[in-house]
Amino acid sequence: MFTVILPTYNERENLERFVVRLQEVFATNNLQGNIIVVDDSSPDGTGRIADSLAEQYGNLSVIHRSEKQGIGPAYVAGFKQALTTDTLHIFEMDCDFSHDPANIPVFLSAIENADLVLGSRYVPGGRVENWGLARRLISRWGGLYARWVLGIPVSDLTGGNKCFRREVLEALDLDAVSSQGYGFQIEMTYRTIKNGFRVREIPITFSDRQLGQSKMSKRIVFEAVLLVWKLRLRRD
Repeated sequence: MFTVILPTYNERENLERFVVRLQEVFATNNLQGNIIVVDDSSPDGTGRIADSLAEQYGNLSVIHRSEKQGIGPAYVAGFKQALTTDTLHIFEMDCDFSHDPANIPVFLSAIENADLVLGSRYVPGGRVENWGLARRLISRWGGLYARWVLGIPVSDLTGGNKCFRREVLEALDLDAVSSQGYGFQIEMTYRTIKNGFRVREIPITFSDRQLGQSKMSKRIVFEAVLLVWKLRLRRD
């Protein structure tokens, strides 16, 4: 049993199509998977779509949050709900099709010999599609910068396609996770390694969204730049 966490904000163009694709992957591979949608009161009605999907699919549930609080707190809310079930593995995925549901069986195979599996764009076999040069440079530089500051041997620290063993999330103090934006991905991997868990990277193809708008902003980038130093210098 595993659970896929899908944080959403204004994803009405993508959510239903992505959930249908997930269900197809589950059925084709004879997998028992659950889905938790965490919606931050999307003004475009994504939350209502999620509720409709929950009525249609018994393995899907929805967490409604009162306001937009960032991807980090959304994932933490999803993690906490997943841990109240008997799920063994917990996935992070974006529902804009930048992460391919077809890779789920590959992650589940890889985690047999790891505690956290990262879908990496920057190991041999990994790649990025449909990004401009500026976005590529920001992503690549950001990952190398975080790796240098934190001193951990992970090629894609900013990637968001992950699979955790439940034991990892049970061991981490989720309430102490401070980052709200995409620095959350760096923080979770760093905390996992510092707690002695095994991390494995597998190659993925990351495809930029075709529908909807990216949530990336200068504030999110700035938060991540400061975050790595806070993690490096903290004493806990």
